[in-house]
Amino acid sequence: MFKDGKIPEAKQLPTGTIVVLEEEKDALPKDTVAIYARVSSHENKDNLERQVERLKEYAIARGWKIIYVVKEIGSGVNDARPKLIGLLKRKNYSILLLEHKDRLTRFGFNYLKFLTENQGKTIEVVNSAEEEKEDIVQDFVSVIYSFAAKLYGLRRAKRKTEKIVKEIVENNDTK
Repeated sequence: MFKDGKIPEAKQLPTGTIVVLEEEKDALPKDTVAIYARVSSHENKDNLERQVERLKEYAIARGWKIIYVVKEIGSGVNDARPKLIGLLKRKNYSILLLEHKDRLTRFGFNYLKFLTENQGKTIEVVNSAEEEKEDIVQDFVSVIYSFAAKLYGLRRAKRKTEKIVKEIVENNDTK
């Protein structure tokens, strides 16, 4: 059968052994959805629940099967969101559903879109920004906020380090 070409994906090794490779099956079930909702602070937690409900209604209206619903509180500029990272690692859904693209990330959306497409997934954004200017202004504010938070965090860390060094020096002087 091998010599007649009747075995698809079969190869013969130099030793004469015939290896039959298993056909790749479609790994991602079609129309399976992972919902990702995010807000930036605990004060907006009610909005998080409303966001999830809107996305569920959207998925149901499209006839999609909801596999995961992931809710996260954190900045869109922060790239260390454990729930999002965990969701992106999962392989058994075909559509990542978001309300706005900034719910996924403030910057680098196209990189994430490319990477998920490379995994055979698509990102579905329910509400695209009406105006590009509005999106740019939000991104600008996010950058300022992020850098200000880092700056104040660095100052706080510096004061803490100085306090620790002072205590060590004082302890060594008393010995």
